[in-house]
Amino acid sequence: MTTPEQGPDVPLFAPPGADPRRSVPAAPEPSSPFAAPSPAGHVLPDAAPASPYTAPAPPYTPYAPPASYAAPASPYAPYGAPASPYATHPGVAAAHPATAPFAPPVQHARSPHEGVQPGTPHAPGLPDGTPAGPGRRRRALPAVWVVPLLLLALVAGGAGGVIGARIGQDDRLADAGLPAAPAGGGTAPAATGVTAIAADVLPSVVSIEATDAAGVATGSGFVLRQDGYLLTNSHVVASADGPGGSLVVTFSDGRELPATIVGRTAEYDLAVIKVKATGLVPLALGDSDAVRVGDPVVAIGAPLGLAGTVTTGIVSALNRPVAAGDETDTAFINAIQTDAAINPGNSGGPLVDASGQVIGINSAIAQPPSQDGAAGGSIGLGFAIPSEQARRTATQLIETGSATYPIIGVLLDSTYTGEGVKVSTTDVDGQPPVSPDGPADRAGVRPGDVILSIDDRPVTMPDELIVAIRAHEPGDVVVLAVQDGDSSRKVRVELDESS
Repeated sequence: MTTPEQGPDVPLFAPPGADPRRSVPAAPEPSSPFAAPSPAGHVLPDAAPASPYTAPAPPYTPYAPPASYAAPASPYAPYGAPASPYATHPGVAAAHPATAPFAPPVQHARSPHEGVQPGTPHAPGLPDGTPAGPGRRRRALPAVWVVPLLLLALVAGGAGGVIGARIGQDDRLADAGLPAAPAGGGTAPAATGVTAIAADVLPSVVSIEATDAAGVATGSGFVLRQDGYLLTNSHVVASADGPGGSLVVTFSDGRELPATIVGRTAEYDLAVIKVKATGLVPLALGDSDAVRVGDPVVAIGAPLGLAGTVTTGIVSALNRPVAAGDETDTAFINAIQTDAAINPGNSGGPLVDASGQVIGINSAIAQPPSQDGAAGGSIGLGFAIPSEQARRTATQLIETGSATYPIIGVLLDSTYTGEGVKVSTTDVDGQPPVSPDGPADRAGVRPGDVILSIDDRPVTMPDELIVAIRAHEPGDVVVLAVQDGDSSRKVRVELDESS
Protein backbone atom coordinates (compact mmCIF):
# COMPACT_ATOMS: atom_id res chain seq x y z
CA MET A 1 0.00 0.00 0.00
CA THR A 2 1.33 3.43 -0.98
CA THR A 3 1.28 5.94 1.89
CA PRO A 4 1.40 9.73 1.65
CA GLU A 5 3.95 11.73 3.52
CA GLN A 6 3.13 12.32 7.21
CA GLY A 7 5.10 15.57 7.29
CA PRO A 8 8.47 17.07 6.49
CA ASP A 9 11.41 15.59 8.35
CA VAL A 10 9.22 13.77 10.90
CA PRO A 11 9.78 10.02 10.68
CA LEU A 12 7.01 8.04 12.31
CA PHE A 13 9.41 5.44 13.74
CA ALA A 14 13.12 5.26 14.36
CA PRO A 15 15.26 3.87 11.46
CA PRO A 16 16.93 0.51 11.85
CA GLY A 17 19.92 0.58 14.13
CA ALA A 18 18.88 3.70 15.99
CA ASP A 19 18.63 3.83 19.76
CA PRO A 20 15.26 2.27 20.63
CA ARG A 21 14.83 4.68 23.61
CA ARG A 22 15.43 7.87 21.57
CA SER A 23 12.65 10.39 22.13
CA VAL A 24 10.42 11.23 19.16
CA PRO A 25 10.26 14.97 18.45
CA ALA A 26 6.86 16.57 18.90
CA ALA A 27 4.67 16.56 15.80
CA PRO A 28 3.43 19.85 14.40
CA GLU A 29 -0.06 21.02 15.40
CA PRO A 30 -2.59 19.22 13.20
CA SER A 31 -4.88 21.29 11.06
CA SER A 32 -8.12 19.71 12.36
CA PRO A 33 -9.35 21.06 15.69
CA PHE A 34 -10.36 17.54 16.69
CA ALA A 35 -6.95 15.90 16.21
CA ALA A 36 -5.04 15.50 19.45
CA PRO A 37 -1.24 15.99 19.15
CA SER A 38 1.11 13.18 20.01
CA PRO A 39 2.80 13.72 23.38
CA ALA A 40 6.21 15.29 23.29
CA GLY A 41 9.07 13.22 24.59
CA HIS A 42 7.19 9.96 24.37
CA VAL A 43 9.53 6.95 24.14
CA LEU A 44 8.40 4.40 21.61
CA PRO A 45 9.67 0.83 21.52
CA ASP A 46 10.95 -0.72 18.29
CA ALA A 47 8.05 -3.11 18.24
CA ALA A 48 4.89 -2.25 20.20
CA PRO A 49 3.04 -5.15 21.83
CA ALA A 50 -0.21 -6.31 20.35
CA SER A 51 -2.95 -3.73 20.95
CA PRO A 52 -5.88 -4.92 23.11
CA TYR A 53 -8.10 -2.68 21.03
CA THR A 54 -7.54 -4.48 17.71
CA ALA A 55 -11.01 -5.05 16.24
CA PRO A 56 -11.89 -8.15 14.25
CA ALA A 57 -12.13 -7.80 10.53
CA PRO A 58 -15.51 -6.31 9.55
CA PRO A 59 -17.70 -8.23 7.14
CA TYR A 60 -18.05 -5.18 4.95
CA THR A 61 -15.69 -3.09 2.89
CA PRO A 62 -13.93 -0.74 5.27
CA TYR A 63 -14.90 2.88 4.92
CA ALA A 64 -11.90 5.13 4.32
CA PRO A 65 -12.58 8.82 4.99
CA PRO A 66 -11.23 11.48 2.63
CA ALA A 67 -7.90 13.09 3.29
CA SER A 68 -9.58 16.05 4.99
CA TYR A 69 -11.50 13.79 7.37
CA ALA A 70 -10.80 14.40 11.03
CA ALA A 71 -11.81 11.73 13.52
CA PRO A 72 -14.18 12.86 16.27
CA ALA A 73 -12.71 13.52 19.65
CA SER A 74 -12.02 10.38 21.64
CA PRO A 75 -14.19 9.85 24.73
CA TYR A 76 -10.94 9.53 26.64
CA ALA A 77 -8.97 12.62 27.57
CA PRO A 78 -5.97 13.03 25.19
CA TYR A 79 -2.62 12.15 26.61
CA GLY A 80 -0.85 15.15 28.03
CA ALA A 81 -4.10 16.89 29.11
CA PRO A 82 -4.70 17.52 32.83
CA ALA A 83 -6.22 14.49 34.51
CA SER A 84 -10.03 14.76 35.12
CA PRO A 85 -10.97 14.60 38.79
CA TYR A 86 -13.61 11.98 37.87
CA ALA A 87 -11.36 9.84 35.69
CA THR A 88 -8.90 8.44 38.20
CA HIS A 89 -9.40 6.61 41.43
CA PRO A 90 -8.43 8.76 44.45
CA GLY A 91 -4.83 8.21 45.45
CA VAL A 92 -3.73 6.74 42.08
CA ALA A 93 -1.52 8.94 39.95
CA ALA A 94 -2.07 9.21 36.21
CA ALA A 95 -0.01 6.50 34.50
CA HIS A 96 2.16 6.57 31.43
CA PRO A 97 0.14 5.69 28.31
CA ALA A 98 2.03 2.46 27.95
CA THR A 99 1.01 1.30 31.46
CA ALA A 100 -2.27 3.13 32.25
CA PRO A 101 -5.12 0.60 32.35
CA PHE A 102 -7.58 2.94 30.59
CA ALA A 103 -5.13 4.75 28.22
CA PRO A 104 -6.41 4.84 24.62
CA PRO A 105 -4.28 3.55 21.78
CA VAL A 106 -1.93 5.99 20.08
CA GLN A 107 -3.94 8.28 17.81
CA HIS A 108 -1.88 7.61 14.69
CA ALA A 109 -1.81 3.80 15.05
CA ARG A 110 -4.97 3.09 13.03
CA SER A 111 -8.24 4.67 12.05
CA PRO A 112 -11.17 3.33 14.15
CA HIS A 113 -13.00 2.68 10.88
CA GLU A 114 -10.32 0.32 9.52
CA GLY A 115 -9.82 -3.35 10.22
CA VAL A 116 -7.13 -5.95 9.54
CA GLN A 117 -7.90 -8.26 6.67
CA PRO A 118 -7.29 -11.94 7.38
CA GLY A 119 -3.98 -13.21 6.16
CA THR A 120 -2.33 -9.80 5.98
CA PRO A 121 1.35 -10.30 6.81
CA HIS A 122 2.69 -8.31 9.70
CA ALA A 123 5.07 -5.59 8.72
CA PRO A 124 8.02 -4.85 10.94
CA GLY A 125 7.32 -2.24 13.55
CA LEU A 126 3.43 -2.50 13.67
CA PRO A 127 1.64 -5.32 15.47
CA ASP A 128 -1.48 -5.22 13.31
CA GLY A 129 0.28 -5.88 10.01
CA THR A 130 0.27 -2.31 8.75
CA PRO A 131 3.45 -1.63 6.76
CA ALA A 132 5.86 0.73 8.44
CA GLY A 133 5.90 4.14 6.92
CA PRO A 134 5.11 7.74 7.52
CA GLY A 135 1.36 7.26 6.93
CA ARG A 136 -1.44 5.46 5.10
CA ARG A 137 -3.47 6.57 2.11
CA ARG A 138 -7.13 7.22 2.83
CA ARG A 139 -9.63 5.69 0.49
CA ALA A 140 -12.30 7.65 -1.40
CA LEU A 141 -16.00 7.30 -0.54
CA PRO A 142 -17.52 4.49 -2.66
CA ALA A 143 -20.20 5.67 -5.10
CA VAL A 144 -22.72 3.22 -3.67
CA TRP A 145 -22.96 5.34 -0.46
CA VAL A 146 -23.57 8.68 -2.19
CA VAL A 147 -27.28 8.19 -3.05
CA PRO A 148 -28.32 6.82 0.38
CA LEU A 149 -26.54 9.68 2.14
CA LEU A 150 -28.26 12.25 -0.09
CA LEU A 151 -31.64 10.67 0.60
CA LEU A 152 -30.91 10.65 4.33
CA ALA A 153 -30.02 14.33 4.22
CA LEU A 154 -33.28 15.15 2.39
CA VAL A 155 -35.38 13.19 4.92
CA ALA A 156 -33.63 14.81 7.89
CA GLY A 157 -34.16 18.26 6.40
CA GLY A 158 -37.86 17.61 5.79
CA ALA A 159 -38.37 16.27 9.31
CA GLY A 160 -36.63 19.29 10.79
CA GLY A 161 -38.91 21.60 8.82
CA VAL A 162 -42.05 19.83 10.05
CA ILE A 163 -40.87 19.92 13.68
CA GLY A 164 -39.99 23.59 13.42
CA ALA A 165 -43.41 24.40 11.95
CA ARG A 166 -45.17 22.55 14.80
CA ILE A 167 -43.10 24.31 17.46
CA GLY A 168 -43.94 27.69 16.05
CA GLN A 169 -47.63 26.89 15.49
CA ASP A 170 -50.20 28.99 17.46
CA ASP A 171 -52.95 26.66 18.81
CA ARG A 172 -55.22 29.44 20.09
CA LEU A 173 -58.63 29.77 18.42
CA ALA A 174 -60.92 32.76 18.02
CA ASP A 175 -63.86 30.65 19.26
CA ALA A 176 -63.31 27.60 21.50
CA GLY A 177 -66.66 26.11 20.46
CA LEU A 178 -66.90 23.78 23.48
CA PRO A 179 -69.89 21.40 23.54
CA ALA A 180 -72.88 22.51 25.59
CA ALA A 181 -75.91 20.72 26.99
CA PRO A 182 -78.74 20.59 24.45
CA ALA A 183 -81.40 23.25 24.86
CA GLY A 184 -84.34 22.04 26.93
CA GLY A 185 -82.27 19.10 28.12
CA GLY A 186 -83.29 16.50 30.63
CA THR A 187 -85.04 17.60 33.83
CA ALA A 188 -83.00 17.31 37.02
CA PRO A 189 -83.96 14.12 38.90
CA ALA A 190 -86.04 14.50 42.03
CA ALA A 191 -84.03 14.68 45.25
CA THR A 192 -83.92 11.39 47.11
CA GLY A 193 -82.10 9.92 50.08
CA VAL A 194 -79.70 12.22 51.89
CA THR A 195 -80.18 14.93 49.26
CA ALA A 196 -83.91 15.14 50.05
CA ILE A 197 -83.31 15.00 53.81
CA ALA A 198 -80.78 17.83 53.65
CA ALA A 199 -83.10 19.97 51.51
CA ASP A 200 -85.93 19.54 54.05
CA VAL A 201 -83.90 19.91 57.26
CA LEU A 202 -81.29 22.59 56.49
CA PRO A 203 -83.71 25.58 56.52
CA SER A 204 -84.61 24.72 60.13
CA VAL A 205 -81.03 24.39 61.43
CA VAL A 206 -79.27 27.44 62.90
CA SER A 207 -75.78 28.48 64.01
CA ILE A 208 -75.39 29.99 67.48
CA GLU A 209 -72.75 32.38 68.85
CA ALA A 210 -72.57 32.90 72.62
CA THR A 211 -70.42 35.85 73.67
CA ASP A 212 -69.12 36.87 77.08
CA ALA A 213 -66.05 38.64 78.46
CA ALA A 214 -63.94 35.52 77.80
CA GLY A 215 -64.74 35.30 74.09
CA VAL A 216 -67.13 33.61 71.69
CA ALA A 217 -68.45 30.03 71.78
CA THR A 218 -70.20 28.53 68.77
CA GLY A 219 -72.66 25.71 68.32
CA SER A 220 -75.80 24.62 66.51
CA GLY A 221 -79.52 24.36 67.15
CA PHE A 222 -82.82 23.83 65.35
CA VAL A 223 -86.31 25.27 65.25
CA LEU A 224 -88.65 23.73 67.82
CA ARG A 225 -91.69 25.94 67.24
CA GLN A 226 -92.68 28.21 64.39
CA ASP A 227 -92.89 31.23 66.75
CA GLY A 228 -89.14 31.37 67.47
CA TYR A 229 -88.36 28.66 70.07
CA LEU A 230 -85.10 26.83 69.34
CA LEU A 231 -83.49 23.79 71.00
CA THR A 232 -79.75 23.43 71.61
CA ASN A 233 -77.25 22.19 74.22
CA SER A 234 -76.87 23.85 77.59
CA HIS A 235 -73.10 24.03 77.21
CA VAL A 236 -73.48 25.96 73.94
CA VAL A 237 -75.27 28.90 75.62
CA ALA A 238 -73.83 28.63 79.14
CA SER A 239 -71.28 31.42 78.63
CA ALA A 240 -74.05 33.87 77.64
CA ASP A 241 -76.15 33.08 80.75
CA GLY A 242 -74.66 35.82 82.87
CA PRO A 243 -73.86 39.52 83.06
CA GLY A 244 -72.58 40.86 79.74
CA GLY A 245 -73.48 37.70 77.83
CA SER A 246 -75.28 37.73 74.48
CA LEU A 247 -76.60 35.28 71.90
CA VAL A 248 -76.79 35.66 68.12
CA VAL A 249 -78.58 33.12 65.91
CA THR A 250 -77.83 32.80 62.17
CA PHE A 251 -80.37 31.10 59.91
CA SER A 252 -79.65 29.20 56.72
CA ASP A 253 -80.82 32.18 54.63
CA GLY A 254 -78.24 34.45 56.27
CA ARG A 255 -80.52 36.26 58.73
CA GLU A 256 -78.96 37.09 62.09
CA LEU A 257 -81.22 37.60 65.11
CA PRO A 258 -80.47 38.13 68.80
CA ALA A 259 -81.75 35.42 71.14
CA THR A 260 -82.56 35.02 74.83
CA ILE A 261 -82.37 31.94 77.07
CA VAL A 262 -85.77 30.54 78.04
CA GLY A 263 -84.31 27.84 80.29
CA ARG A 264 -81.51 25.32 80.46
CA THR A 265 -80.47 22.27 82.47
CA ALA A 266 -76.90 21.07 82.86
CA GLU A 267 -78.10 17.64 84.08
CA TYR A 268 -79.43 16.83 80.60
CA ASP A 269 -77.28 19.33 78.68
CA LEU A 270 -80.34 20.89 77.02
CA ALA A 271 -81.46 24.51 76.59
CA VAL A 272 -84.32 26.35 74.94
CA ILE A 273 -83.68 29.80 73.46
CA LYS A 274 -85.99 32.21 71.62
CA VAL A 275 -85.73 34.70 68.78
CA LYS A 276 -88.32 37.28 67.72
CA ALA A 277 -89.51 35.63 64.54
CA THR A 278 -92.58 33.89 63.22
CA GLY A 279 -93.32 31.56 60.36
CA LEU A 280 -90.31 29.37 61.08
CA VAL A 281 -90.38 25.72 60.00
CA PRO A 282 -89.97 23.42 63.04
CA LEU A 283 -88.46 19.95 62.91
CA ALA A 284 -90.52 17.03 64.18
CA LEU A 285 -89.23 15.10 67.19
CA GLY A 286 -89.28 11.39 66.32
CA ASP A 287 -89.49 8.32 68.56
CA SER A 288 -85.99 7.55 69.80
CA ASP A 289 -87.29 4.44 71.60
CA ALA A 290 -87.91 2.87 68.16
CA VAL A 291 -84.36 3.45 66.90
CA ARG A 292 -82.35 0.34 66.09
CA VAL A 293 -78.62 -0.23 65.77
CA GLY A 294 -77.68 0.06 62.09
CA ASP A 295 -80.36 2.61 61.18
CA PRO A 296 -79.05 5.31 58.79
CA VAL A 297 -78.79 8.80 60.26
CA VAL A 298 -77.80 12.30 59.14
CA ALA A 299 -76.12 14.90 61.37
CA ILE A 300 -76.54 18.58 60.46
CA GLY A 301 -74.93 21.61 62.07
CA ALA A 302 -72.02 24.04 62.02
CA PRO A 303 -68.85 22.09 62.92
CA LEU A 304 -65.87 24.40 63.39
CA GLY A 305 -68.15 27.29 62.40
CA LEU A 306 -68.94 25.79 58.98
CA ALA A 307 -72.71 26.33 58.85
CA GLY A 308 -74.95 23.97 56.93
CA THR A 309 -72.63 20.96 57.10
CA VAL A 310 -74.24 17.56 56.46
CA THR A 311 -72.64 14.25 57.48
CA THR A 312 -74.02 10.74 57.33
CA GLY A 313 -73.61 7.48 59.21
CA ILE A 314 -75.54 4.87 61.16
CA VAL A 315 -76.66 4.28 64.71
CA SER A 316 -73.70 2.31 66.05
CA ALA A 317 -74.95 1.69 69.63
CA LEU A 318 -77.82 2.49 72.00
CA ASN A 319 -78.07 3.26 75.72
CA ARG A 320 -74.44 4.36 75.85
CA PRO A 321 -73.76 5.95 79.27
CA VAL A 322 -72.00 9.28 78.70
CA ALA A 323 -70.94 11.76 81.36
CA ALA A 324 -70.19 15.04 79.59
CA GLY A 325 -68.94 18.29 81.09
CA ASP A 326 -66.79 18.90 84.14
CA GLU A 327 -66.97 18.00 87.83
CA THR A 328 -69.20 20.96 88.73
CA ASP A 329 -71.46 20.84 85.66
CA THR A 330 -71.85 17.22 84.51
CA ALA A 331 -74.53 15.87 82.21
CA PHE A 332 -75.46 12.18 82.37
CA ILE A 333 -76.79 11.05 79.00
CA ASN A 334 -78.30 7.70 78.00
CA ALA A 335 -76.91 8.40 74.55
CA ILE A 336 -77.45 7.25 71.00
CA GLN A 337 -74.01 6.49 69.55
CA THR A 338 -73.34 7.25 65.88
CA ASP A 339 -70.42 7.14 63.47
CA ALA A 340 -71.69 10.19 61.56
CA ALA A 341 -68.90 12.78 61.73
CA ILE A 342 -69.55 15.12 64.68
CA ASN A 343 -67.04 17.84 65.55
CA PRO A 344 -66.89 20.85 67.87
CA GLY A 345 -69.67 23.17 66.70
CA ASN A 346 -72.09 20.32 65.90
CA SER A 347 -73.32 20.46 69.50
CA GLY A 348 -77.03 21.20 69.70
CA GLY A 349 -77.71 20.27 66.08
CA PRO A 350 -80.16 17.56 65.07
CA LEU A 351 -79.47 13.90 64.36
CA VAL A 352 -82.25 12.83 62.00
CA ASP A 353 -83.42 9.48 60.66
CA ALA A 354 -84.20 8.48 57.07
CA SER A 355 -87.57 10.28 57.24
CA GLY A 356 -86.00 13.56 58.38
CA GLN A 357 -87.36 13.34 61.96
CA VAL A 358 -85.11 14.28 64.86
CA ILE A 359 -84.11 11.23 66.90
CA GLY A 360 -81.28 12.89 68.85
CA ILE A 361 -79.53 16.14 69.73
CA ASN A 362 -75.80 15.94 69.03
CA SER A 363 -74.00 16.62 72.29
CA ALA A 364 -70.60 14.95 72.71
CA ILE A 365 -67.80 13.11 70.95
CA ALA A 366 -65.19 10.64 72.14
CA GLN A 367 -61.57 11.61 71.70
CA PRO A 368 -58.35 9.61 72.17
CA PRO A 369 -55.90 10.87 74.79
CA SER A 370 -53.83 13.81 73.54
CA GLN A 371 -50.20 14.39 74.48
CA ASP A 372 -50.38 18.18 74.23
CA GLY A 373 -54.00 18.64 75.28
CA ALA A 374 -55.05 19.84 71.83
CA ALA A 375 -58.68 19.29 70.89
CA GLY A 376 -59.23 16.52 68.40
CA GLY A 377 -61.85 15.91 65.76
CA SER A 378 -64.27 13.13 64.94
CA ILE A 379 -63.04 9.57 65.31
CA GLY A 380 -66.42 8.06 64.45
CA LEU A 381 -67.76 8.03 68.02
CA GLY A 382 -70.43 10.72 68.47
CA PHE A 383 -73.22 10.82 71.03
CA ALA A 384 -76.71 12.32 70.88
CA ILE A 385 -79.37 12.90 73.54
CA PRO A 386 -82.42 10.75 72.65
CA SER A 387 -85.34 12.75 71.29
CA GLU A 388 -87.78 11.38 73.91
CA GLN A 389 -85.58 12.79 76.65
CA ALA A 390 -85.31 16.07 74.73
CA ARG A 391 -89.10 16.26 74.34
CA ARG A 392 -89.73 15.92 78.10
CA THR A 393 -87.00 18.36 79.06
CA ALA A 394 -87.87 20.98 76.42
CA THR A 395 -91.49 20.89 77.52
CA GLN A 396 -90.47 21.61 81.10
CA LEU A 397 -88.10 24.40 80.08
CA ILE A 398 -90.71 26.15 77.92
CA GLU A 399 -93.46 25.80 80.55
CA THR A 400 -91.51 26.44 83.75
CA GLY A 401 -88.04 27.63 82.80
CA SER A 402 -86.40 24.71 84.61
CA ALA A 403 -86.28 20.93 84.36
CA THR A 404 -86.39 18.12 86.88
CA TYR A 405 -84.82 14.67 86.79
CA PRO A 406 -85.57 11.39 88.61
CA ILE A 407 -83.57 10.05 91.57
CA ILE A 408 -83.58 6.97 93.87
CA GLY A 409 -81.96 8.71 96.84
CA VAL A 410 -78.61 6.92 97.36
CA LEU A 411 -74.91 7.83 97.28
CA LEU A 412 -72.64 5.46 95.36
CA ASP A 413 -69.11 4.38 96.35
CA SER A 414 -66.81 5.40 93.46
CA THR A 415 -63.88 3.42 94.94
CA TYR A 416 -65.67 0.09 94.81
CA THR A 417 -64.46 -2.51 92.31
CA GLY A 418 -66.33 -5.67 91.55
CA GLU A 419 -69.68 -6.78 90.22
CA GLY A 420 -72.37 -4.12 90.20
CA VAL A 421 -72.22 -0.75 92.00
CA LYS A 422 -72.06 -0.32 95.75
CA VAL A 423 -74.11 1.99 97.95
CA SER A 424 -71.76 4.06 100.12
CA THR A 425 -71.41 3.28 103.81
CA THR A 426 -70.38 6.75 104.99
CA ASP A 427 -71.84 10.24 104.79
CA VAL A 428 -70.57 12.62 102.12
CA ASP A 429 -70.60 16.35 102.94
CA GLY A 430 -73.22 15.70 105.60
CA GLN A 431 -75.48 13.73 103.28
CA PRO A 432 -76.30 10.15 104.38
CA PRO A 433 -75.63 7.26 101.95
CA VAL A 434 -79.38 6.47 101.79
CA SER A 435 -81.74 9.46 101.90
CA PRO A 436 -84.22 9.02 104.80
CA ASP A 437 -87.72 8.28 103.49
CA GLY A 438 -86.38 8.41 99.93
CA PRO A 439 -87.28 5.96 97.14
CA ALA A 440 -84.43 3.52 97.95
CA ASP A 441 -85.03 3.73 101.72
CA ARG A 442 -88.71 2.93 101.25
CA ALA A 443 -87.78 -0.04 99.02
CA GLY A 444 -85.44 -1.50 101.65
CA VAL A 445 -82.04 -0.59 100.11
CA ARG A 446 -79.36 -0.24 102.84
CA PRO A 447 -75.83 1.24 103.03
CA GLY A 448 -73.29 -1.27 101.68
CA ASP A 449 -75.79 -3.03 99.40
CA VAL A 450 -74.60 -3.82 95.86
CA ILE A 451 -76.98 -2.98 92.99
CA LEU A 452 -76.46 -5.52 90.19
CA SER A 453 -79.03 -4.39 87.60
CA ILE A 454 -81.91 -2.03 86.83
CA ASP A 455 -84.86 -3.47 84.89
CA ASP A 456 -82.63 -6.50 84.09
CA ARG A 457 -80.01 -4.23 82.55
CA PRO A 458 -76.65 -5.03 84.23
CA VAL A 459 -74.69 -2.11 85.67
CA THR A 460 -70.97 -2.16 86.47
CA MET A 461 -70.19 1.55 86.96
CA PRO A 462 -71.95 4.34 88.89
CA ASP A 463 -72.48 6.39 85.69
CA GLU A 464 -74.40 3.48 84.14
CA LEU A 465 -76.90 3.40 87.01
CA ILE A 466 -77.33 7.19 87.03
CA VAL A 467 -77.86 7.35 83.26
CA ALA A 468 -80.35 4.45 83.35
CA ILE A 469 -82.36 6.20 86.06
CA ARG A 470 -82.35 9.58 84.27
CA ALA A 471 -83.70 7.94 81.15
CA HIS A 472 -87.00 7.68 83.06
CA GLU A 473 -89.38 10.28 84.38
CA PRO A 474 -90.15 11.06 88.02
CA GLY A 475 -92.90 8.72 89.18
CA ASP A 476 -91.74 5.78 87.05
CA VAL A 477 -91.14 2.47 88.81
CA VAL A 478 -87.90 0.55 88.25
CA VAL A 479 -86.79 -2.88 89.48
CA LEU A 480 -83.38 -3.17 91.12
CA ALA A 481 -81.50 -6.43 91.73
CA VAL A 482 -79.74 -5.93 95.07
CA GLN A 483 -77.11 -8.14 96.75
CA ASP A 484 -76.41 -8.07 100.51
CA GLY A 485 -73.52 -10.35 101.38
CA ASP A 486 -74.39 -13.78 100.00
CA SER A 487 -78.07 -13.08 99.51
CA SER A 488 -79.71 -11.21 96.64
CA ARG A 489 -83.19 -9.84 96.11
CA LYS A 490 -85.22 -7.66 93.73
CA VAL A 491 -86.88 -4.48 94.90
CA ARG A 492 -89.31 -2.06 93.23
CA VAL A 493 -88.38 1.59 93.50
CA GLU A 494 -90.64 4.51 92.58
CA LEU A 495 -88.45 7.36 91.34
CA ASP A 496 -88.57 10.71 93.03
CA GLU A 497 -88.02 14.15 91.47
CA SER A 498 -85.17 16.58 91.89
CA SER A 499 -84.51 19.94 90.28
